[in-house]
Amino acid sequence: MHNSLAHYISTQAYNNAWANHRLYQACGQLSPSEFRAVRTSFFPTIQATLNHILTCDWFYLDALERELRGEPPHPDCYVFFAQDEPFDNCPALQAAQRASDERLIAHCRQLIDADLARPVTILRDTPQVDTRMRLLAHLFQHQIHHRGQVHAMLAGTHVEPPQLDEFYCAGEAELRAQDFAELGWTEPEVWGAR
Repeated sequence: MHNSLAHYISTQAYNNAWANHRLYQACGQLSPSEFRAVRTSFFPTIQATLNHILTCDWFYLDALERELRGEPPHPDCYVFFAQDEPFDNCPALQAAQRASDERLIAHCRQLIDADLARPVTILRDTPQVDTRMRLLAHLFQHQIHHRGQVHAMLAGTHVEPPQLDEFYCAGEAELRAQDFAELGWTEPEVWGAR
């Protein structure tokens, strides 16, 4: 079993993708009108909230990948937010989120502990510089925050919000086995040799 901080970060990326998988399975049961219906939350709809998660992922992933390749920050960070909602239906949004999640996993799996202290610059109105560790922690928390909002909005529909806390405990492997099979993962791949 790996005990490095970088390995923990990669498990966070897997957890992120797994939670998105479960959440999209639930959202996929909504009709298009339910998916776009105005509800009480930070963003007014499930569609808007899920689009926000994705566009922010694109923004942060671009910065993280560019820095790791030794390239300068994207000159126009707002290009990732050119459209508030680049996807207007759940299946297309789910596919794009899955691709983004796979990029994040691939990025995190290649890191070593020393990489986590490297500075990453994002150009906003003024440059923002954070360590890779802080930026990744922010990215994970951002997703958790907004997934919680979607989870709460689902509670107001006919679709039961999914359980999103059965990822880390070894004794709950059976509860995520079907999801792992659908995602093409194994427990040893995620957690490392035991």
